[in-house]
Amino acid sequence: MKAIHKSFESSPLVARVAPFIVFIALTLFQGRLGESSHYWIYLAKTLVGLWLVLMSRPFVSEMRWAFGWEAVAVGIAVFIMWVGIDPFYPRLPGMGQSAATWNPIAHYGQSSAVAWLFIVTRILGSTFVVPPIEEVFYRSFLYRYIMKQDFLSVPLGMFAWTPFIATAAVFGLAHHQWLAGILCGMAYQWLVIRKQRLGDAMTAHAITNFLLGLWVVWKNAWHFW
Repeated sequence: MKAIHKSFESSPLVARVAPFIVFIALTLFQGRLGESSHYWIYLAKTLVGLWLVLMSRPFVSEMRWAFGWEAVAVGIAVFIMWVGIDPFYPRLPGMGQSAATWNPIAHYGQSSAVAWLFIVTRILGSTFVVPPIEEVFYRSFLYRYIMKQDFLSVPLGMFAWTPFIATAAVFGLAHHQWLAGILCGMAYQWLVIRKQRLGDAMTAHAITNFLLGLWVVWKNAWHFW
């Protein structure tokens, strides 16, 4: 723990990139250790992610939640867009929808307390853990690093087309719903640039994910997860 604390303190890049890399690495193991590992690895990933957020937060000055009407509006609009355009564009090869991929109800049963533990974990994890990890990596680090290797010298409010498009594309292609992801990435980056801080994008991201989680459970739209 001391070594991690030290590496976060000594390297602004590590503090912003390492939590994302660890989170993605754990994601790759979901489902690879048996069907149940889709769910218990997600639980472990969420707990590890939360710990990494708390560990890195003192050394990532921009990782501060901010709340405003623009954040709420963008968060809701992205959710509506994400769900609304879903039937109308093709998936890339290898990125097809798979409704059975993450469905604890199907695996454990409707009345299973374990199933609902994993569902609640996913909603809370995607609301409070994913936004700081991803927004710091994509909108704070990657966007500015594409502009300049000394990324901390680039103001959060600075706009440039190349990093704007590239960051949104990378963010979008990391999701099954790639087109929605690209538009989503643009919306969150616009919010960072407009507000000149990261916290509003974190809040918008949290609102989108929370609403999407409720939609998944309500409509049995498991392919979004």
